[in-house]
Amino acid sequence: MDSNKYLEDISEIKNMMSRSSRFISLSGLSGIMAGIYALIGAYLAHGIMTDAGRDYFSGRADVTGSDALRIDALYGIAIGVLVAAVVTGIILTIRKSRKSGEKIWDVSSKRLVLNFLIPLLAGGVFCLVLIQYGIVWLVAPATLIFYGLACVNASKYTLGDIRYMGIAFIVLGLINTQFIGYGLYFWALGFGVFHILYGAIMHFKYDKTSS
Repeated sequence: MDSNKYLEDISEIKNMMSRSSRFISLSGLSGIMAGIYALIGAYLAHGIMTDAGRDYFSGRADVTGSDALRIDALYGIAIGVLVAAVVTGIILTIRKSRKSGEKIWDVSSKRLVLNFLIPLLAGGVFCLVLIQYGIVWLVAPATLIFYGLACVNASKYTLGDIRYMGIAFIVLGLINTQFIGYGLYFWALGFGVFHILYGAIMHFKYDKTSS
């Protein structure tokens, strides 16, 4: 009896230490919603590209004045998807934190955000440089790769499953480098399908058990 209680106490202490060093209030539903937003954005972007009859991801189409307006629309869709995903993620994470009595902004969450943003911002700057020099066909795989690196880097301070999603994004981005011109489809698969899949896994693995 004493040995069993001793083991239970050790297990409880380890859980408390893990909870104090990791931000575990990420919502699986936020991943699902981000994936849905990404698929909607990909659908709208595909419509713009289909109407134009051009491929802006291969770098093989000459960009005219009318094309510039369509490219601006594509950027607008991307920004809209990003803002919607971030806002939804913040709202759902705050709601989950309040339910579990966790602090939304503490040392672990600060470390999570910092380690996520470093590769992400570096990737964003790198993609802007690619656009500056007209190497637009590598923008799609670069975003996937750097996002995957951000997830892997941040996984040390949150749920370990994020690491596997990050690795999946990195592999997908590397594959995309061999299929130039299909960036939108790889984006939809990564930011859409992968987010929905991993969001669902996180929801049923963590959100359901904690509710």
